[in-house]
Amino acid sequence: MQGKGVIKFFAILLAVVCLYQLSFTWVAHKVREDAKVYSKGDPEKEKAYLDSISNQPVYPLLKHDYAYVLQREIALGLDLKGGMNVTMQIQLDELVRKIANNNPDATFNQALANADKLQANAQTNQKDYIALFVSEYEKLNPNGKLAAIFSTKDNQDHLKFNASNSEVKTYLEDLASTAVKQSFTVLNTRINQFGVTQPNIQLQQGSNRILVELPGVKEPERVRKLLSGSAKLEFYETFDNAEAYQYLINIDNLLAAKSKTAKADTGKSAKADTTAKIAAGKADTAKGGSLLSKVQKNAAKNDTSAASLSKTKLAAQHPLFAVMSLNVGQGANGQQQLGQGPVVGYAPLQDTAKVNSYLHSADVLAVIPRNIKFLWEVKPIKNTKTFALYAIKLTGAENGPVLSGDVINDARADNDQKGSPEVVMIMNSEGAQKWRAVTAEASSGTNKKAIAIVLDDNVYSAPTVQNEISGGVSSISGNFTIDDTRDLANVLKAGRLPAPAHIVSESIVGPSLGEQAISAGITSSILGLVVVLIFMIAYYNRAGTVAVVAVIINIFFLMGVLTSLGAVLTVPGVAGIVLTLGIAVDANVLVYERVREELGLGKSLRVAVADGFKHALPSILDSQISTFLTGLILFVFGSGPIQGFATTLMIGIATSLFCSLLISRVIFEWMLDKGMDIKFSNPWSSHTFKNANFAFVKNRGKFYIFSGLFIAAGLVSIFTRGFTYGVDFEGGRNYIVSFPNKNVTTEQIHDAIDATLGRSTEVKTMGTDKFSITTNYLFNDNSTAADAKVRATLVSTLAAKAETKITDSNILGGSKVSATIADELKTSAIYTVLFAIFVISAYILIRFRKWQFSLGAMIATAHDALLVLSFFSLFNGFLPFSLDIDQAFIAAILTVIGYSINDTVVVFDRIREFLEHSNKNEKPEDVINKAINSTLSRTIITALTVVFVLLVLFIFGGDVIKGFSFALLIGVLFGTYSSICVATPVIVDFGKKDLK
Repeated sequence: MQGKGVIKFFAILLAVVCLYQLSFTWVAHKVREDAKVYSKGDPEKEKAYLDSISNQPVYPLLKHDYAYVLQREIALGLDLKGGMNVTMQIQLDELVRKIANNNPDATFNQALANADKLQANAQTNQKDYIALFVSEYEKLNPNGKLAAIFSTKDNQDHLKFNASNSEVKTYLEDLASTAVKQSFTVLNTRINQFGVTQPNIQLQQGSNRILVELPGVKEPERVRKLLSGSAKLEFYETFDNAEAYQYLINIDNLLAAKSKTAKADTGKSAKADTTAKIAAGKADTAKGGSLLSKVQKNAAKNDTSAASLSKTKLAAQHPLFAVMSLNVGQGANGQQQLGQGPVVGYAPLQDTAKVNSYLHSADVLAVIPRNIKFLWEVKPIKNTKTFALYAIKLTGAENGPVLSGDVINDARADNDQKGSPEVVMIMNSEGAQKWRAVTAEASSGTNKKAIAIVLDDNVYSAPTVQNEISGGVSSISGNFTIDDTRDLANVLKAGRLPAPAHIVSESIVGPSLGEQAISAGITSSILGLVVVLIFMIAYYNRAGTVAVVAVIINIFFLMGVLTSLGAVLTVPGVAGIVLTLGIAVDANVLVYERVREELGLGKSLRVAVADGFKHALPSILDSQISTFLTGLILFVFGSGPIQGFATTLMIGIATSLFCSLLISRVIFEWMLDKGMDIKFSNPWSSHTFKNANFAFVKNRGKFYIFSGLFIAAGLVSIFTRGFTYGVDFEGGRNYIVSFPNKNVTTEQIHDAIDATLGRSTEVKTMGTDKFSITTNYLFNDNSTAADAKVRATLVSTLAAKAETKITDSNILGGSKVSATIADELKTSAIYTVLFAIFVISAYILIRFRKWQFSLGAMIATAHDALLVLSFFSLFNGFLPFSLDIDQAFIAAILTVIGYSINDTVVVFDRIREFLEHSNKNEKPEDVINKAINSTLSRTIITALTVVFVLLVLFIFGGDVIKGFSFALLIGVLFGTYSSICVATPVIVDFGKKDLK
């Protein structure tokens, strides 16, 4: 074998990289275990411990801090970790109304209503909303001019009164695109400040939807309010640091006094002690530099051992300054002095919540002026995890901003005369007048003031006003990058483009359900691995041990690559790993069967091994490429968990090819060099399927009849009984409810809830003590109040009866999908399956150069999909677990298609090989039948390994993926049957002349 050295080097390098990537998970796990030991079961104490070491080195070898390690551990999906998945839809209809100043024109409003209905339709909901609106308006009023509606006073700089409808459409599309991007920016900021570890927010390209995943979230109601709130853009005057400094000193002394009073319990009133401390604070303020020097010097200490005592004293004497530092610097004389501008202090990310709790406490708010509030900058200081704190001045009788964001007509990223990035902001006439007065006051005198640009109580910029600005056109400059100016321009349009975002789909997984999924996933993975390895050794003897080593290395590489790519591991992802265990041995089986054939021809062991790998390579590549194509289609068209499954599948195929073809070969070469006696079978398995001569081609008519009858019965059932759709295909709200220690039946649950939630409510068992409850109650109400009401109604109705009595804590998880999303998923699923069949058939046509092979593959894959669908309709309700049609089922169908093609391609390869070397006098059907029988051993052995693994997954994989694993199980059986009994007979019947 050539290139053994290169293979060994690459394998060692890959192993080192994988070990390094996986080490972050081990370190993070150890830190969390230490936190649990330290907190002794107190979650608040555990969180405080983890926050406190966020910037502390926890990776002994490389000195990485905990935050760094946490970002690089294996990312767990919501179904494993628990949390919340939300799809937000930007309401472009409300945006269009706003741009038109809520024009009362009847045709305009009817066109909007028609566009709303069309976008809710499954056939048109993928189309652009603006295009639908313009089309409907032109249908209702063919000669109507949209410019008459949209060329308002605020829009006239961009849209003339005589503009054509196409120009108006372009203008509206630009504003809609900006509104979606601006909403993405706002949501991204809100989520990042929510404090969720490894959040994921994605703008779904080509749509007005944003996908949000928040692992570990335990406050879904708070998330709903956070995400659904309208963006609020405001402009505030600011206090200079020197003005706000005294207030911070007073706050710090107040907190120290309360702490001392609470501990000492001297009997004096807290109020009197506080007054004294505030007075002392004023005295210290007069001293200025001494306190600053003391506090800053102590706060700057980072040594966790020697400085621990000083930190404790600092926290007691100066609670506020123990978690934030003041804005000070070195003066010309070397003495510390206060920094200039509205920034009053700094704090690392993990301490901002503590600072907020101090500044917003009732005691502090009672003693500081009502016209000051403290807000954080939206982004950390460059290349740090430290945030700046601003002193904001509240004005007017209502203590509010000097200007609101709705006066902005436009904002754009630009460059100043020196070529530096800046933002140009344009206001309407009303805003220009107010802005002139505000900037005149801010720029007066020698100490020029800053104006803070605030969105959702986050400071995005606070430029110092140099001169009075008239005309309403301002340029905002600073230490900006091009991306900074683009983001700020989007932020400034928040008031102008108030397109609200509504929740159209959500899914909540409770931590306990996630823990069960992890446990089930680990159990099924380990058992699946053990089953495959035992079978391989039992069937292939010592050669089987090589496959065992290759599979173990494959799993190690797979997990390492997943971690390095930042892929999210989900329950379907675990299923992908378990399935990879089954298909990973496919290449080994192909090689081993070929080696056994070569040994049967009398070749030496070394030559047989070399020829076995050589002759098996085309079949291995064809089969794995076809399966990889299925995974790719799943990744492109799927979402969330399906993408996780596809990612795992594709990476698993790549790593299994490397291990099966290269690592296994290197191990065999080493064993041969050592003179080891390598056996490829045990006595009982040495003659299995040898000289098989089943009349598959001759009996193809019987197979056609069986498949035809089964599919016909299935189609009748589909059109009469139909399917049971999951919530993601039907729409509605779904809850996973636990009834521990209770022998509850579905009938009892129906009796409790039907009168309130409606008889259309579905109840399905999920194991021994869990049930899935799906309801359309208040289905069309997407408000957060409706979500809370449905959940409360479900709990109260179940709690009203003794046999079903539960509390809110018994709801382990839930999900909500709107009708629009459900229709889209159905349509997308159908197109995805059809596209998969087309792509794989095209690959077969290119690879084998005969349309009969492509037709056979197409019919076989369609046959398998129809058989699985028929099975799910025929036996729905008769099996003790749900046979729902949902996204996971579509993933299973596509995987079955991939497996079926994998199997079919191997048979096709052998048929082509036999035809190329056949005698001209032999009948093609006889040659094809011999080819099928010659590869029967590989077909059955591979199917058995996959079936063994899927049985383990079905039994031990948990209730969440029972239907998914069952679809895979029957699909593999049907796929094995079709590759032998359907795909090849089609070649015979349609290619008799060509095959000769």
